[in-house]
Amino acid sequence: MEYMTESTNRSPGHILCCECGVPISPNPANICVACLRSKVDISQGIPKQVSISFCKQCQRYFQPPGTWIQCALESRELLALCLNKIKAPLSKVRLVDAGFVWTEPHSKRLKVKLTIQKEVMNGAILQQVFVVDYVVQCQMCGDCHRVEAKDFWKAVIQVRQKTLHKKTFYYLEQLILKYGMHQNTLRIKEIHDGLDFYYSSKQHAQKMVEFLQCTVPCRYKASQRLISQDIHSNTYNYKSTFSVEIVPVCKDNVVCLSPKLAQSLGNMNQICVCIRVTSAIHLIDPNTLQVADVDGSTFWNHPFNSLCHPKQLEEFIVMDCSIVRDIKRGAGAGMISKKHTLGEVWVQKTSELNTDKQYFCRTHLGHLLNPGDLVLGFDLANCNLNDEHVNKMNSDRVPDVVLIKKSYDRTKRQRRRNWKLKELARERENMDTDDERQYQDFLEDLEEDETIRKNVNIYRDSAIPVESDTDDEGAPRISLAEMLEDLHISQDATGGEDLRKGRRLE
Repeated sequence: MEYMTESTNRSPGHILCCECGVPISPNPANICVACLRSKVDISQGIPKQVSISFCKQCQRYFQPPGTWIQCALESRELLALCLNKIKAPLSKVRLVDAGFVWTEPHSKRLKVKLTIQKEVMNGAILQQVFVVDYVVQCQMCGDCHRVEAKDFWKAVIQVRQKTLHKKTFYYLEQLILKYGMHQNTLRIKEIHDGLDFYYSSKQHAQKMVEFLQCTVPCRYKASQRLISQDIHSNTYNYKSTFSVEIVPVCKDNVVCLSPKLAQSLGNMNQICVCIRVTSAIHLIDPNTLQVADVDGSTFWNHPFNSLCHPKQLEEFIVMDCSIVRDIKRGAGAGMISKKHTLGEVWVQKTSELNTDKQYFCRTHLGHLLNPGDLVLGFDLANCNLNDEHVNKMNSDRVPDVVLIKKSYDRTKRQRRRNWKLKELARERENMDTDDERQYQDFLEDLEEDETIRKNVNIYRDSAIPVESDTDDEGAPRISLAEMLEDLHISQDATGGEDLRKGRRLE
């Protein structure tokens, strides 16, 4: 009777565990979960601590066998990378769930919580949850190692210009900064007549060469040198060199065109002034205000050089100036500049004021000059011109003086300049006073030429107070609307970084 009461009180469909005697639901092993786990560990063979490599320089993780990938903390990509580290042991069990356990960002630890299942003892399926600890080890990747070494490169671009002034290079530097073309360089080295750009891959160098061809008139030659080879895998290691030559003409140069080129440009005079060098050479005829653009291919087919050294610029004082209203145009004449005014002026050198020697010339600066103004120009009458095209010209066709630009007080302009430019981080061989003078010339060109200024990012210098757009002398200045706020980084209240990009000032 007692036996029947016990049998009646026991829940139907339950059995006792063969190890501890606890009532359980029937299973193939006839053992409870606690006793089964004490006998069988399905996570055995799966490492509980794994190391993972991380490059601090480029913020990338190493993915075997030889790839470095960018992953954010607790991202799906990083989780896949962590699971791949234990891929072989995980193949013996069934992965049910995986997720990150929060850790301090600077602890150099990643914790992944895994839920796995496996069939044990007579077909019973056991599920287990455990945590794998990943230790983040710092290791420099191959790309960053090459950058830090500074002597490992696969390609180099040698940019050269056979001229005595660096105005074109200063303009090119600002274009590179504006479009971020310097980001893939290993290093930039400045030498006497140009710049060297070093790259870790040939593709990056080719992209830079294409950029140079679009921004300045130039030509290039490519060569490569065999460094090593593997005859078994038929692989070769080359170092490539791109030699880029920019046209040897800068802004404010006086040039003499060949008769054939002058005729093809609209029958303009052979003696011209270069008013700008962008993707082409922009020329103006000071006698007729006729303008023409010479691209790189045209220049190399009909080359011409500067007639005078920049240091040969002389200061003249305007004695008289009259505007030419009626401009006679010949047959087939080209386009006339609308930004300039043709003038006839009498000038005298400031070094010859005690004499009565004056020079007469036509100029494209008629809208800027008044009697008593100072102007810079070249004295071709007393200059030794060694040029094949000039030597073949009739002497009556060569002007005595070619005026280049109006002269202002440089010291006052520097003091009132309330803007600045960014510079490329580069290695310099030496920096002399002549380079500083040429850089100041380039800054003055930006103030005077709005067309060049549109392609350059100009930043406001907060140390200099904002004044009117023109000073007492009438020297051109850059308006506040054309300036950008400088890039700066500030810390917010939570310790993060607030990055504010340059924006146009209104």
